[in-house]
Amino acid sequence: MRSITPTWRLALLAAALLGSTAAWAKLPTPQLTEEQKAAAELAKAKAAHQAKVDAFKTCKAAERAAEHYFKQHPQAAKPAGAPSCADPGPFAEPGAPAAPAKKS
Repeated sequence: MRSITPTWRLALLAAALLGSTAAWAKLPTPQLTEEQKAAAELAKAKAAHQAKVDAFKTCKAAERAAEHYFKQHPQAAKPAGAPSCADPGPFAEPGAPAAPAKKS
């Protein structure tokens, strides 16, 4: 049995990579319908809102951890002016009218 030298292996790998990237380069970009564009925009807005919700939950957990730490270590100096967590509120679809403000 004859073995392939490392130089030939490298040449075959390079040829395979070049051939596969050339095939991808020839694919046309898909044309989206208005419904697909709207669905993509909605998915993007939902993902952005979920990121804000996740950041809010992380912030609240950090506040609880800090509260527990300072309860266990009363001699520790508390940081001044720590920012509070901002609740992102419920998800609102893009282009939908905003929820009415609550009167106090």
